[in-house]
Amino acid sequence: MALTSLTGVGETAVANKASAMTSDPTSIRRFRCGTVTLAGRSNVGKSTLLNRLLGEKVAITSEKPQTTRSRVLGISTHPEAQVIWIDTPGIHRARSLLNRRMVDAAERSILDADAVAVVIDAVAGLGEEDRGVIATVRETNHPWLVVLNKIDLIGDSRLVPLLDGLGEEVRGAELVPVSARTGKNIVELERAVTAMLPPGEAVYPEDQLTDQSERALVQEFVREQILAETRGEIPYRTAVMVEHFEEKSGVNVVAALILVERDSQKRILIGSGGAMIRRIGTQARHELERFFGKRFFLELFVKVRRDWTKSPRTLSELGL
Repeated sequence: MALTSLTGVGETAVANKASAMTSDPTSIRRFRCGTVTLAGRSNVGKSTLLNRLLGEKVAITSEKPQTTRSRVLGISTHPEAQVIWIDTPGIHRARSLLNRRMVDAAERSILDADAVAVVIDAVAGLGEEDRGVIATVRETNHPWLVVLNKIDLIGDSRLVPLLDGLGEEVRGAELVPVSARTGKNIVELERAVTAMLPPGEAVYPEDQLTDQSERALVQEFVREQILAETRGEIPYRTAVMVEHFEEKSGVNVVAALILVERDSQKRILIGSGGAMIRRIGTQARHELERFFGKRFFLELFVKVRRDWTKSPRTLSELGL
């Protein structure tokens, strides 16, 4: 296990425990390109990490678990490499068809990757679900490393023993402590990942950030605001489908449908006098205009579709 050392005041003890990362100095001189799957249980910060690595928000984030429902591709191009990052749903014990499909998407992304970064939450520490993810990754025989995220939320007194324990668990894999929120050690993570990639030409143009369509981004940005504004079961019983997308005189005109399973959920989403749905639409529009650099006219509608989370056809329509 090689530990990528931290730098900064108060981290000498951690740095002293790090073994120097050694590699052939010619190993990354050739341009490299490959896919790196961010794998882990729910709520470890994979989407926040992806956004930090790209320097742009392409994946929605939330404090709620199971925010990411399908794979999200992000592209980071540097002079020495193009890293195609794959953000995935959290691997968890799936009890519903929707959750099973989410976990399947994550597991397929692990199998299809050139390399894997297993993300672990430093605050929660190493748990059985993390060990399960590590076991799954080991079975693939892909190059892999462990990313210990959220180190900004714990002190050295907790970090040092956590790193020691992880080192015993992941023998043979590099361990990179980072903070996706502050950006700490992100450059070290990029360097470590690049060294694992095969030589090859870039797959995407150097200025491309993601392969997500405009419609997909609209759906996700709207869903992010639903997650932010609602509680209880509502966030997990909603989905967004874009029904109309057209550019008129420099303005993107979009009509999107929010699916719910019950009449009571529809009433909550609309809110008193339509206040809730207006707030969701306004915040989503701001995010879309920031990302695309264009004006948006966004209309949202709420429709009850009974038990859509159990319908294979509806889930397929949603790309799940």
